[in-house]
Amino acid sequence: MKLFYRKIGEGRPMIIIHGLFGQSDNWNWFGKQFAENGFEVYLVDARNHGLSPHSDSWNYQVMSDDIMEMINTLDLCKNEGIVLLGHSMGGKIAMKFALQHSEFLSKLIVVDIAPKFYPPHHQDVLNGLNAVNLYTIKTRNEAEIALSKYISDTGTKQFLLKNLYWKENIEEALVTGHFEWRFNLKVIEKNIDTINQEILSDTNCLTPTLFIKGEKSVYIKEEDYQMIKKIFPNSRINNIAEAGHWVHVEKPKEFLETVLEFLK
Repeated sequence: MKLFYRKIGEGRPMIIIHGLFGQSDNWNWFGKQFAENGFEVYLVDARNHGLSPHSDSWNYQVMSDDIMEMINTLDLCKNEGIVLLGHSMGGKIAMKFALQHSEFLSKLIVVDIAPKFYPPHHQDVLNGLNAVNLYTIKTRNEAEIALSKYISDTGTKQFLLKNLYWKENIEEALVTGHFEWRFNLKVIEKNIDTINQEILSDTNCLTPTLFIKGEKSVYIKEEDYQMIKKIFPNSRINNIAEAGHWVHVEKPKEFLETVLEFLK
């Protein structure tokens, strides 16, 4: 699948993959910062997200294959290896890719996710999204009210609402329309258990790897360190104080400094 992407800067190639329900423009500010430090940054919309195509196939293998297709199409490995960075779901896509195609990478950065299995934990979000009647609401405020019945966190609601857009229908000079989500909610909900699965491999990945953990996040626990080190033996784990799962949003300065130090 040909993914939508935003390119920023010139220099060493770097691909950034967002998390579940995210999109490429969530990383615009960081893309500009990395570009100023000598990177040619590609901010990717994963399949079924953002402006990339929708598909009934949605798992880590096909999403890893999408990254491979993008690299081949753009001929990104002409001179040196790629820096691959992924947050949450994007981190698992990045790990899957690294375990299969490490020869294309110079460094790997995984943000607040481990390769382990995660029990289902998105039901409140899915319930909230399904509570939004896209054909009857007329404003974003109405959508937020519907989400609020299931989601209390303001940041999460605003993050989801960034995916809401107005789709116009034009028939015989009659213009009508309704709201739509940019992500493919139907397929995501159907396959959500697939996204919680462990990243399995018979081999390990020797690419220099940085795992970034938010101190207050529960996504990477101390008991996960052994698993991480077994699969990614040339890795280190950095903890960013006072940050949760959205470590790059909550502590952007510290996050940027941590990544740039690793890339030097």
